Amino acid sequence: MFNPTRDQVREFFRGAWRKQVERLPMEPLELAAAEWIAEHPEYHDELAASASADYSIDGGRTNPFLHLSMHLSLAEQVSIDQPRGIKAAVQALALRHGSLHAAHHEAMDCLGEMLWTAQRNGQPPDGEAYVDCVRRKAG
Repeated sequence: MFNPTRDQVREFFRGAWRKQVERLPMEPLELAAAEWIAEHPEYHDELAASASADYSIDGGRTNPFLHLSMHLSLAEQVSIDQPRGIKAAVQALALRHGSLHAAHHEAMDCLGEMLWTAQRNGQPPDGEAYVDCVRRKAG
């Protein structure tokens, strides 16, 4: 299982954006990351800053690396329809909003809730509950 450190995740996104800006060759995952980074101009300065920034809840700042990681996770889940049904649920949500980006943001609430619940209960993530949450949001 791939389990990068915080610094490795940050460097991945920084590197992908640098390559995009400098028009350098990129791996497929870097291309996907750069697409989501482009959707978030508010993070561009953060990606050029020091890797040591703190994004604690008390600081009240959104963690751009976590946010972008969730976009990539959702994109991957949709591409392979795992958990089963997530592709249709996200597509329905995107249709409702008229935007895949907006759909991702709403689906992230469900993804975060699923992970938080699993961690709190010491159980594996409940993919069915996650997909149901996204379906409910799609209305």
